[in-house]
Amino acid sequence: QVHLVESGGGSVQAGGSLRLSCVASGYPDSNYCMGWFRQAAGKEREPVATIDSDGGASYADVGGRFTISRDNAKNTLYVQMTSLKPEDSAMYYCAASGYGPSTYRGSLSEGHYAYWGQGTQVTVSS
Repeated sequence: QVHLVESGGGSVQAGGSLRLSCVASGYPDSNYCMGWFRQAAGKEREPVATIDSDGGASYADVGGRFTISRDNAKNTLYVQMTSLKPEDSAMYYCAASGYGPSTYRGSLSEGHYAYWGQGTQVTVSS
């Protein structure tokens, strides 16, 4: 069974930075894609960024302020968030695909992901 555990959320002032982490367990190797999504209060969940099994990244509209990465040796996904704005405040979720060749490439679509973490809260104050 695959499990995802996020960490690194917290409260920060506008302009600050945070790095979120997500540890994945239950995969036999790193041949799966991962992504970050977020959901602000009263809004639908939206994509932030995705990363292929080989490290290729794609981003939603985060203005070049976020960088997604993964350390396959540690089974860990990261997102470095800089120049944070109050509108970045949300619960941030880690997502991971199923396992197999069809899941090597990431997607900003929620339906591409089979597994989700419990979320970590990010609050940015002005």
